[in-house]
Amino acid sequence: MKHYLSILLFLLTSLTVSAQEHKKFSPEKFDAELEEYITREANLDGQEASRLFPLMREMHKKQRSVYQRMRKLGKTKPADDAGCEEAIRELDKCNLELKQLEQCYHKKMLQVVSASKLYDVIKAEMHFHRKMMKGWQQKNSHSNGKQKDKRR
Repeated sequence: MKHYLSILLFLLTSLTVSAQEHKKFSPEKFDAELEEYITREANLDGQEASRLFPLMREMHKKQRSVYQRMRKLGKTKPADDAGCEEAIRELDKCNLELKQLEQCYHKKMLQVVSASKLYDVIKAEMHFHRKMMKGWQQKNSHSNGKQKDKRR
């Protein structure tokens, strides 16, 4: 009997771990889906994609480091007004840095694809992110037993 209980416990543990693994976010999978979506929506050929995506990956890597700094700043509210003011200034600097990075990389990207293609790429990337956020919101609302907010 103990043997059967041990096997049952092992199987339940395995299923739980397996289910949790499916829920984990995979940056590699996300990036691959993003690139596939952009390629399709912006009608990029293989050569354009092979020249553009390394620049995009480089830009995203630098943006992620800025976003990490912003998250760190937003984790805890400073104790006083002076600290809050400093945090606001730092967040503003981060936002400016993000825009400057984007502007710098857009210039680089214009060297490898036409302005029309880059416009389509930017539009496709924004649409992809909105689409993914909606999907995550729906998954979270269903998993938490909440209904979707109808005001949106």
